[in-house]
Amino acid sequence: MKHRITPIDRERVMREEDFIVSKTDAKGRITYANRIFMEFAGYSEPELLGGQHNIVRHPDMPRSVFKFMWETLQAGQEFFGYVKNMASDGSFYWVFANVTPTRNERGETVGYYSVRRKPRLDAVAAIAPVYAQMLAKEQQAGPKQAIAASRGILEHGFQSRGVTYEEFVLAL
Repeated sequence: MKHRITPIDRERVMREEDFIVSKTDAKGRITYANRIFMEFAGYSEPELLGGQHNIVRHPDMPRSVFKFMWETLQAGQEFFGYVKNMASDGSFYWVFANVTPTRNERGETVGYYSVRRKPRLDAVAAIAPVYAQMLAKEQQAGPKQAIAASRGILEHGFQSRGVTYEEFVLAL
């Protein structure tokens, strides 16, 4: 069970050599977390293992980003994205995430493998206002229409440049 954490305005900055690595089962429950993940998230291994990966979800992240991520993964593709996470003490840390489906010998998705690294500061500066706009749209639209409302902002961001989401994110 996730306890409520109050976000605070204190950033934890990843080091250049840091890689946050985790694995989950098909339902998003953590089956592996490396020490860097534990350090930045502020949780011990027993606190993380078996728990939902969204334990580190920051309330500043638009829901539609995660919906888009799950659609991408369920289509069998890897996902790239900038994510603001929240540690157990309420502080935050930005990551550039790569999430890949893990398949069994029959080709069925049995889990997910995620590697996160330090994002470029200019990329965070570019995506943070987009996320803020998306979050405001979600709050304005209400729970039932939130994801659709903010997804339009995300899609306009890359479609107006004539690129795919992946090309858009990798170019930031």
